[in-house]
Amino acid sequence: MLTFWYEFASTYSYPAAMRIERLAAEAGVAVAWRPLLIGPLFHEQQGLTDSPFNSFPVKGAYMWRDLQRVCDREGLPLVRPSQFPRNGLLAARVAIVGLEDGWTPAFSQAVYQANFVDDLDISDPAVLAPLIAAVGAAPEHVLAAAHSDPVKARLKQHVADARAQGVFGAPSFVTADGELFWGNDRLEQALEWAAHHQSREHA
Repeated sequence: MLTFWYEFASTYSYPAAMRIERLAAEAGVAVAWRPLLIGPLFHEQQGLTDSPFNSFPVKGAYMWRDLQRVCDREGLPLVRPSQFPRNGLLAARVAIVGLEDGWTPAFSQAVYQANFVDDLDISDPAVLAPLIAAVGAAPEHVLAAAHSDPVKARLKQHVADARAQGVFGAPSFVTADGELFWGNDRLEQALEWAAHHQSREHA
């Protein structure tokens, strides 16, 4: 099992989300998708009130160029969002609604497509509604559930759980034995570690 911590505004979470299902299937590792808000952790741990890529422009310039290289290598389209970072709160809550019914991965990938390819406002229910419908769920029902207290509480719990696991950025991957890997470029290593841990458990 590999826990996948991701934030919809996170640039490097985009290629990770688009790759993880295929790579995990090849590695024989199950993935637990866990949307969260990384902003609270940035603020607590680093005193940041904005993305570090905005707070440090030279780092931001590098990131956008690097992300383009990453996406080119993976065959993924990329359009720099006209607003960055976008508010991923509602999308994260919707993704939580989908966990029990299994459509969270497909919905999450669609949200990344909307944000980093179609340059759409993923905080807008009108943008999310067709993405919800596309995964076979009822938009009105899901959006109502996303505003419910249990879903709000679960998202807060995700942030608390991520904090407890040492997460400080997104994407992050945590193996069943608690090993933390940070960044899209560590996905393969995380899956290799998780698969090795599984094989030892079943030996």
